[in-house]
Amino acid sequence: MDPLVSVLEARQQLTTDVDEITAGTLKRFRFDPAVFARTRALVVDKTSPDGRLRVPVAAPGPEDFVNLAPRGSAEGEELAGLGRDALARGEVGVVVLAGGMATRFGGIVKAVVHVVANHSFLHLKLADIEGAALSAGGVVPVFLLTSFATCDEIGKRVQELPASRGRVQILEQSVSMRLADDGKVFRDAAGKPSLCATGHGDLLPTLRASGALTRFRTAGGKLLMISNVDNLAATLDARVIGAHRRGGKSVTVEVVGKEAGDRGGVPLRVGGHLQVVEEFRLPEGFDGSRVPYFNTNTFIIDAEAIDRDFALDWFLVRRKVDGREVIQAERLLGQVTAFLPTQFLVVQRQGREGRFLPVKDRDELRARMPEIQALVESSLAR
Repeated sequence: MDPLVSVLEARQQLTTDVDEITAGTLKRFRFDPAVFARTRALVVDKTSPDGRLRVPVAAPGPEDFVNLAPRGSAEGEELAGLGRDALARGEVGVVVLAGGMATRFGGIVKAVVHVVANHSFLHLKLADIEGAALSAGGVVPVFLLTSFATCDEIGKRVQELPASRGRVQILEQSVSMRLADDGKVFRDAAGKPSLCATGHGDLLPTLRASGALTRFRTAGGKLLMISNVDNLAATLDARVIGAHRRGGKSVTVEVVGKEAGDRGGVPLRVGGHLQVVEEFRLPEGFDGSRVPYFNTNTFIIDAEAIDRDFALDWFLVRRKVDGREVIQAERLLGQVTAFLPTQFLVVQRQGREGRFLPVKDRDELRARMPEIQALVESSLAR
């Protein structure tokens, strides 16, 4: 398929093959015809790469991991002091990943689902950030990465929280259209194109395209903590900020001990460089179980280091929609570690020091409720 013809076809679909509402959504959320055309060409020509790494990889050694010092220990207090100083100076911002497709809670945007005491995931996340800022005597700007499926609902809820006004900024990640196996646009029962978010790797270009990163840096911001909205245990802990500062790397990735059933990114040495690699990208024959740690998708990243373009790969992902298989293109935030010096910070998974409590659906919410209630009762802002 001729790439130029593919791009022209993709642009034409914006005006001829979509309804007015869909066209408006594609325009507002930065649909990229060129990326869509390349994705479609790969699907049509059956030439999609499997994404596997084809360079030497190795399991990291013990020296490649740094343990987060316990709260109350001498080292923990020293790290917390470094972190509080950064918070007090207004150098820290927080990104909450709240995009996606709003499908796992029955069509309700996960961020606004009530968790405990009529407080939503979003409310509890913002309360933790506010508490950490007040404790340090600083101000922490918050950036909410949303998608076309979550943006308006989250924006409405933020406006209902007076304390959040002015310090919370809504970021809108880009959108694309799903494809069928033959490369045609996948359509729903009403005949409309099925839209999809483009993965949390879209955070990096979105921060720049929105002007948010420039504003943050101009105001003195130096680093961003990034975590999923459904991981309430990933609090704004001054010790973590201090550990990042002490480590001296552009990126700090929180990792936990791996358990059965964990699927996602693992820390590896790739060509001698430490980075997070999703399991589907592991080279043939490499046993991921050799790596005892698992990526929590919580990062601390230097703002200056991400104020540039990154050649993040677009991966073709198969999903089930309306009982049918579809193909969509996504980018992964963890791949930024392939481009920047990275530190792996080992944190506790559970218990009083725990920092990994993800909730993907209602069943998991029910199962984790005792842990969540204990977390909230012990105060999210520690």
